[in-house]
Amino acid sequence: MIDFIFATGNQHKALEVRDILDLEGVNILSLRDIGYLEDIPETGDTMTENAIIKSKTIYEKYHKNVFADDSGLEVEALDMAPGLYSARYAGDHKNSEDNMTKLLENLNGVTNRKARFRSVIALIWEGETYTYEGVVDGVITDARRGEGGFGYDPIFVPDGYDLSFAQLGDAVKNSISHRYKALTKMKAFLDSVGK
Repeated sequence: MIDFIFATGNQHKALEVRDILDLEGVNILSLRDIGYLEDIPETGDTMTENAIIKSKTIYEKYHKNVFADDSGLEVEALDMAPGLYSARYAGDHKNSEDNMTKLLENLNGVTNRKARFRSVIALIWEGETYTYEGVVDGVITDARRGEGGFGYDPIFVPDGYDLSFAQLGDAVKNSISHRYKALTKMKAFLDSVGK
């Protein structure tokens, strides 16, 4: 069994990623699992830069294979905001309920509800850095729908569906999400190197 670090303190994300990757013989550890409790400053100007910063920070400390993601919701009518600031859209306290409330208020009366979730993964494998991107298009609802998921899931309906990510359930969400698409690309690389 080899250890593979996922540079996140978000246990929801860690569970989601374990379900999606399902790598045999690989133990995916979150930052909490390895006892790393510090915040990694996301000082990049893009999601790619932030994902790389998170991976490099952990790789330089532990010298183990690591990956990190930076994900965000991009809303067309809001000039692709909240984007890079999705987790702290309503403030540095990073509260999902407050973030959704602010987003819905900012879209009040707006007819263009097009949005997309985007995820960038930065993998450091044997000292080399690789990046992968995944996108899922959809629309923002006018109110929360469903109890499942996390983040903006209750107000995002992916194209081709009538239910929000929160209503679709983990099995469906994890087979179509932005993170799934990026992780699938990373998994193809891992398969190619025999992991």
